[in-house]
Amino acid sequence: MDLLGISLLIVAIAFAVLVIFLIRALNNLSSVLNGIDKTVEKLPDQLDEVMKESGVVIHNSNETLLDLNEKMRALNPLFHILGDAGEASRKLSSSLADITVSWKKNTEEGKEASQKKDLGGLYGAAALIYYLTQKRKALKEIKEGSETRNDK
Repeated sequence: MDLLGISLLIVAIAFAVLVIFLIRALNNLSSVLNGIDKTVEKLPDQLDEVMKESGVVIHNSNETLLDLNEKMRALNPLFHILGDAGEASRKLSSSLADITVSWKKNTEEGKEASQKKDLGGLYGAAALIYYLTQKRKALKEIKEGSETRNDK
């Protein structure tokens, strides 16, 4: 064999080694592509399941929103009533505050007048007598009311 034959033999061996590595790489690539193919085949079924579940979630959300809207419609009159009651109580409290201020003013004027005339002790005694008579009348009425109930 001459030099040309030896070089052809080396090139043929190198080509055979290269072909063996390419075969192994292509086999690995083929197995990867088979795995991808199986995954892609399962993908439509999985997407169908996800879409069905999404549909169920959307349906349940719509049901919940309808229920919530119905309950809010039922509660709206209550909120209006509470608002009206709050407005009425605000008006009442402001009028009571005005009355209290006027009473305080009248009381202070009466106090000043009694202090000027030195009648504070006399007014206090009169108020005490009035209070005691009112209490005595109330106790009599309660006592008479309980006696009439016992007689029946």
